[in-house]
Amino acid sequence: MIREIRSAGDPAFADAYALLRRTFPRDELLPRRDWQDVLRERDAGVWTDLNWHLLVAVRRGAVIGAASGTYLGNLNVGIIGYVAVDAAVRSLGLGPRLRRRLRRSMHADARRIIRRPLAALVGEVRADNPWLRHLVRHYGAIALDIPYVQPSLRPRGDDVALVLYYQPLTGARRSLPATKVRRLLYGIWRRYYRVGKPLSRPGFRRMLRALAGRRQIGQHPAGRARRRAAGVIE
Repeated sequence: MIREIRSAGDPAFADAYALLRRTFPRDELLPRRDWQDVLRERDAGVWTDLNWHLLVAVRRGAVIGAASGTYLGNLNVGIIGYVAVDAAVRSLGLGPRLRRRLRRSMHADARRIIRRPLAALVGEVRADNPWLRHLVRHYGAIALDIPYVQPSLRPRGDDVALVLYYQPLTGARRSLPATKVRRLLYGIWRRYYRVGKPLSRPGFRRMLRALAGRRQIGQHPAGRARRRAAGVIE
């Protein structure tokens, strides 16, 4: 069974975070207190054009999968945060199922908040992750050819070099305008990761400098693969 967690008091909340902590390196995982703060904000009804989701897959009372994602209405994108599946059940296709449920939830957010279909899914992966090439080949994703870094999530930590992908949901694309990528970077750092002043951070400024003089951002070398013919995605 897949369901959504709506309170930090849900018994599955701690188990979901524990699964994510076993799956992701510490420097790539948001602190648990940040998720608790997000749940309190949602309960308080203070959000306007965003929404956050934490889904869990439960079997016989145990959490065997977890996925998080955030809808950003000003960009009309859904950010895939984390997807983790217990090692004992990774051959059952649970990860894609969780991702599809996240997509449906964020599509409903888009319809409710801005009255439009969800434009794209966005996420970060390591350059050597086979899932990146799968997204490019089978889902029409663009692994953006920029030196993307995830902001440091721990005090005195380092930014993490990852690949940022953009999966369009309303038609096939080969590239994105650099102006759109610039706004996307700011939205991720400022609103998703809650970095107070992205322009004051060296890593963010390096990404902006890499966009200077470019009109379109195409496929990152890590994502270059023969793509499926254009058509309906998923």
